[in-house]
Amino acid sequence: MLIKNQKTFWNFYAPVYNIFMGINKKAYQEMYQKIRKIILKKQVLEVATGTGLIARNTAKFAKKYIATDFSENMLYQAQKGNQLENLFFMQADACALPFEKNRFDVVIISNALHIMPNPEKALSEIARVLKTGGILIAPCFMYENVTTATIMVSKLFTIAGVTFSDWNEKEYIQFLKNNRFYVKKKAVLKATMPLLYTEAVYR
Repeated sequence: MLIKNQKTFWNFYAPVYNIFMGINKKAYQEMYQKIRKIILKKQVLEVATGTGLIARNTAKFAKKYIATDFSENMLYQAQKGNQLENLFFMQADACALPFEKNRFDVVIISNALHIMPNPEKALSEIARVLKTGGILIAPCFMYENVTTATIMVSKLFTIAGVTFSDWNEKEYIQFLKNNRFYVKKKAVLKATMPLLYTEAVYR
């Protein structure tokens, strides 16, 4: 029932998602630049792509880029105007990815782990489809030095049943480590909430 409620929420939110994310445009532009360097000529999977902001702004640098989400309406928004021949959108559950093991050079999951009821399972699936030595790019908003407005929005998301983990930077890095992903590069990008950009390897 929880998954159904989550999907309903994100399907409803999809048409206005980009409007809300627009306030963090500068941070996202910085993130795109970092991602483009990592995915150059690589096989890439993005999990929980949402409206495809990262995919549409980085995919042309990859060899092949598959962007997934479990929300039909998010994918509908993501596919609008897509003309990149190497970018493919498909519906998939982050906790049950329909790909064989050791498939991708890079997996991206941005601002999604903290709103998943079982982020450990998502990381387990990512580890399964990631090639040995592959890179996980997992940016995530941190609950540090947040404004009153941000706290109110966070509470609304919690009430809606879509926020499960209010991590700070130390807690998030430890969470990744607990799931055998070790951060080798990180940067805090200035946004409405601190956006921790991370690149990690699985061991």
